[in-house]
Amino acid sequence: MNILIINCGSSSLKFQLINSEAEEVLAKGVCERIGIDGVLVYQPEGGEKTKMEKSMPTHLEAIQYLVEALTDATTGVVKSLDEIGAVGHRIVHGGEQFTTSARITEEVIKAVEACNDLAPLHNPANLIGIEACGKLMPDIPMVGVFDTAFHQTMPRAAYMYGLPYEYYDKYKVRRYGFHGTSHSFVSKRAAEIMEKPYDQVKSIVCHLGNGSSVCAVLNGKSVDTSMGLTPLEGLAMGTRSGDVDPAIIDFIATKKGMTIEQVLNVLNKESGMLGLSEVSSDFRDLWDAADGGNEKAQIALDVFCYRVAKYIGAYAAAMNGVDIIAFTAGIGENDHGVRAKVMEYLGYLGIELNLEANKARGAETLLTTPESKVKVYIIPTDEELAIARETVTVLRG
Repeated sequence: MNILIINCGSSSLKFQLINSEAEEVLAKGVCERIGIDGVLVYQPEGGEKTKMEKSMPTHLEAIQYLVEALTDATTGVVKSLDEIGAVGHRIVHGGEQFTTSARITEEVIKAVEACNDLAPLHNPANLIGIEACGKLMPDIPMVGVFDTAFHQTMPRAAYMYGLPYEYYDKYKVRRYGFHGTSHSFVSKRAAEIMEKPYDQVKSIVCHLGNGSSVCAVLNGKSVDTSMGLTPLEGLAMGTRSGDVDPAIIDFIATKKGMTIEQVLNVLNKESGMLGLSEVSSDFRDLWDAADGGNEKAQIALDVFCYRVAKYIGAYAAAMNGVDIIAFTAGIGENDHGVRAKVMEYLGYLGIELNLEANKARGAETLLTTPESKVKVYIIPTDEELAIARETVTVLRG
């Protein structure tokens, strides 16, 4: 079965067409600047990448163009939509209602809409993609794969905040966590590496990118994760502050004459590595600046690595031990400096880093010595493949 994977943002749309039997990518691309002017980037497997300016006033046109690219007589990879068996949509927030992926129906769409206030920047965009696909491909089944679903196994002690209980009871204010598709994919691969059943492994997955989170996976279940009600909680990230004293919001608002909304915008888009360094949110720029003597860039790197190590320590305690730690996503897979600095804190776990192995980039690699009591790996994530697998599982019942 060929599965079309859609990851829809407010002004962009990433896509892949995956053959689920062979687990091969047939084509991939992105539609950018939707609602502005429109750009389609498309690449068939083994073919040249092409970039085309296209008028995309809405996501409907964007999906129409990607369908045309996939079915093009010269560069396409399928003859018609009849060769696409299903569409898998990434949906950021499923609240408490969705503990697994689900076939998209009118009832599911309404339930996702009910979560819009929990993810106002993401869920509405995800729904726009679903609506557009429904119009252009009405006979093709669609499945929603939720970032939050994997974390619905967290115990109450992990997901409840120390707030009046009525906030949870009435408004479902609690930790939900994100990057669940990635954490699930990587933790399952970690169990395969350990040659143990998934329900017999203690793993910590460090999904480190512009948005970053750490997850404790105990015997195949997420038991804690660093992001919370929204993706703002947890690690200091590319532009997000991560954990801060909530009183800071009122303090800054008073000092700067800002609204709560304006302060939250700062915490989401002007903080983290960008805010601390005053250089960039890109770790390559930070390392270059730090190597050149920029103290603020060095502070940003130190804060990031310290936070990651602190969460690893907390989750080792939560699971009463850890068998394997996995680094994944853009920074986790490619930044040897970050990995080395994080592992400097982990000697108490009996971790011994293999400096030569740690030079690896983007490939599954054991980073520790044979004597290390905990194995540490690079395990590349593949969220699109994970969505394809989930889509097939749902459709086959």
